Amino acid sequence: MSQCTGYQRFVSRRDFLRQMGGGLGMVGLADLLRAEDRLSPAKGRLPTAMAKRVLLLFMSAGVSHIDTFDHKPALVKYHGQPLEGQGNLTDVFFRTPGKLMQSPFKFQQYGQSGKWVSEIFPHMAAKVDEVSFIHSMVAEQNSHGPAMYHMSTGVGRNGFPSMGSWVVYGLGSESRNLPSFVTLMDRGMPPSAAANWGNAFLPAKYQGTVFRTAGNPILDLAPPSDYSPERQRASFDYLAKLNAAHAQEHPGDTELAARIETYELAARMQLSAPEVTDLSSETEATLKLYGVDRADKQQALFSRTCLLGRRLLERDVRCVTIYCGGSNNVPDFNWDAHSNLDKNHRLNAAISDQPVAALLTDLKSRGLLDDTLVIWTGEFGRTPTSEGSSGRDHNIGGFTMWMAGGGMKPGVAYGATDEIGFKAVDKPVTIADLHATILHTLGLDHEHLTYYHNGLERRLTGVVGGHVVQGVLRDSA
Repeated sequence: MSQCTGYQRFVSRRDFLRQMGGGLGMVGLADLLRAEDRLSPAKGRLPTAMAKRVLLLFMSAGVSHIDTFDHKPALVKYHGQPLEGQGNLTDVFFRTPGKLMQSPFKFQQYGQSGKWVSEIFPHMAAKVDEVSFIHSMVAEQNSHGPAMYHMSTGVGRNGFPSMGSWVVYGLGSESRNLPSFVTLMDRGMPPSAAANWGNAFLPAKYQGTVFRTAGNPILDLAPPSDYSPERQRASFDYLAKLNAAHAQEHPGDTELAARIETYELAARMQLSAPEVTDLSSETEATLKLYGVDRADKQQALFSRTCLLGRRLLERDVRCVTIYCGGSNNVPDFNWDAHSNLDKNHRLNAAISDQPVAALLTDLKSRGLLDDTLVIWTGEFGRTPTSEGSSGRDHNIGGFTMWMAGGGMKPGVAYGATDEIGFKAVDKPVTIADLHATILHTLGLDHEHLTYYHNGLERRLTGVVGGHVVQGVLRDSA
């Protein structure tokens, strides 16, 4: 021991190995913890979550905000006049706006909040004090495909994970016998198709699973009738051995791991999935609430779809997306009212109004609404000017969406568009802001929920990011 420094100048071999070995172990532990932090979704968790599941109701192809929930009396005053000095015409899809056009629908105030609602939503009018409206949404893409990419994935082009995939990546699954992310459609594929629920560069197990609303929820899920349980079990056991051997040879192959998990989940779903789509256990009152017995086949189908959504949520499916409206190839097959907006929106509102309101009622009565975030939106709005004689063009400058349930402050109308509904002028909310808010209610920090890909720490809200819209949250002032 040196008398000058107090440090031991010479150590035994045993002490050297013990001290250095312990130090190297700590270095290894630190690196391991860093690796776990880099790979673990838990790093994006917030201390508290206001919701634990999410239901996205996507009104495909552009609902007109000024004909539904964003009342604009000035359009009556200026009806038939040209659009002058209002907005950027390059934001309009066809860039040939007609004259300003008043809504063909009557509006009335409802609830304690005095919210103005179009006559085409009589059932949702009774729910306005339970939801939080954002009237100042803005989009960036004015064509359906890119706009739906943007709303669904945070980026206006293909190749990025859907919001549902990010949610499941961040929170994991609560259901052992059903997929954690399920997509339901009433009239076929929406614009941009499967990319709306795809996993992109996230591990394959986080992609959405499409359920059919009638019959077998997944094609070829059930084994052939002449395939005995013993024979199926033997096949599963043999496949498990092959998969295990292949996994050892290809460690870190997420596609293989997801495929193995999918096979195992599919075996469990042979019993659980058909039970979900079997509505025979539902009461007559519940079926009537949703309108499953409606005479119109399209209306009855969407009613059944929404009821199936509730059944999935109560069975601990983490994320459910329901699309109202499919392909653009069939007139009025979605909300894309370039002509005869009156007919188009009456038809689609009649399909969706009753079952969407029923979902809020049903979730609340079962104690599920408090921790389920319900989102109603399209990809953009529509112009206050006419297209042709009676339609409206796409409008990214301002539109309306609403949220209810977990984390939301009820009876709120946040932000505003100008007097004719062309552009957001008060508290504009971007899609990144919306995604940040959704993740926040689920207890996820959008800045820290990341996945390393192609040299970047990717996130749903992108590099620039968004901001949580505090004004719609129930714990805000």
